[in-house]
Amino acid sequence: MNQKQKTIPVTVDKSHLIAIGEQLYTRSIELIREFINNSYDADATEVRVSVDDDHIVIWDNGGGMDFDGLVQYFNIGSPEKKLLKNSPRFNRDLIGQFGIGKFAALTTGKKFEVSTQRGDFAATVVFDKKSWESTPEQWTLPIRVHDPDPARGDGVTVTISKLKKNFSPEDLERVITESVPIRAPHFRVLLNDKEVRPREFSGHRIPFMEGTEYGLIHGEIFILPESRSSTRDMGIQVRVKGVLVKREMFGMETWGGDAARIRGEINADFLTITSDRGGFVIDTPEYALFMETAYRVMEEAQRALKTLSSRKEKNRYRRVLKEALIRIQEALARNPEISPFGPVPFGDESSADGEPAVIESAQEVQEEPSVEEVTSSPGEQDSEEKDDEKREPTVRRLTPRAVIQKIKLGQMGITCCLDHFGADGPECFTESNVIYINQDHPLYRREMRKRDTHIMHISRLLTQEIAIIGQPTDPRRAYDLQSRLLKDAFEEEK
Repeated sequence: MNQKQKTIPVTVDKSHLIAIGEQLYTRSIELIREFINNSYDADATEVRVSVDDDHIVIWDNGGGMDFDGLVQYFNIGSPEKKLLKNSPRFNRDLIGQFGIGKFAALTTGKKFEVSTQRGDFAATVVFDKKSWESTPEQWTLPIRVHDPDPARGDGVTVTISKLKKNFSPEDLERVITESVPIRAPHFRVLLNDKEVRPREFSGHRIPFMEGTEYGLIHGEIFILPESRSSTRDMGIQVRVKGVLVKREMFGMETWGGDAARIRGEINADFLTITSDRGGFVIDTPEYALFMETAYRVMEEAQRALKTLSSRKEKNRYRRVLKEALIRIQEALARNPEISPFGPVPFGDESSADGEPAVIESAQEVQEEPSVEEVTSSPGEQDSEEKDDEKREPTVRRLTPRAVIQKIKLGQMGITCCLDHFGADGPECFTESNVIYINQDHPLYRREMRKRDTHIMHISRLLTQEIAIIGQPTDPRRAYDLQSRLLKDAFEEEK
């Protein structure tokens, strides 16, 4: 039986467009980002955002729109940006995507206006939510064409009014900083007449750039000072075309508290963004290559962090060692009759403040350990010559973490070295005029936790070795000498 062919219309409820827009933007504040990025795509060099309790106004000096441009602007899902790819004036990569923002704006305010000017064409389109939803069969918007304003110049002004919620300027500034390409040349954004500038990090900077078959991966990682570390906004910003898509940890979950010191960004414009703009399409070779590169960059950052932490630790040890040496130098100056080095002047007599004569090592231990040649004492040399054999020094190589300082004691210079000789190694020992202290020794590890006990422990070991130098054959006399020096080193000044 023949049946007459029939058709049915495909319709979309007007309210559904607004709901779609609301779902695409998880936070209403992200709409501002979308409008500013549209201005960027339109080759604007300046965007001004004004916010008060009832209005949001976004003004730009981009190319503006003629009548056909307005029609295109309100064409939902237009493929124009996918076809054009780049802006006409500055050749910018286009970053606006969905074209649904104007409908989502009606979830934020009850009225949405677009005023445009391009050459001798100027017009305003009013998008009122109440009027729009009251005529379900009518899919047109009122437009008012008016005379252009020469003082205004080309550009677009978007106004959202009758706001349903308030927007904090601080939150807006944060969204603009993270999600708008404000680092791009010939482009700036002002929020309530104040220019929004990129967030700058202080600390150790690690820039990187790597070309791949899919495009460039570049950015920079910052290791913040410990005083600036924070658990807020942790992770590395992953940006596409200058816009933050999401933050990633790239393995920093296992770094413990050190992860709070890492910030930075990685740019990869070739990555495909998901429809909600909150992530990436991950089952692609491009994404796999990106992740491989990002993890390699973070491994380098972790090595740099360990180096910086070691350097800070060395500086802390150096300060502790210096204070211990000053105390011992003062104790020897008070007891010239028991000093194994003869009279020890404390400080420079010509100096008004009496700065102690502690000489910090002029040579930093480099990345590769250096060989420390330690000569034997004269008595040992005589014995060695007598036995006709050369004695091997105990210390052949210092680690990169060694802390070395020298002190002038009478006519003799003593070198003090904090280094790692293993948990089973001696607590301290002396070769020639070098006193070595083992940082791996269990007692040292216990006493180093607090600064005062750390200084006391180092002072005890140094006075022990100095006493042995003074009384090498009389242990009791050496013990008494050490006790006296240590007491005077920590005696409260009267």
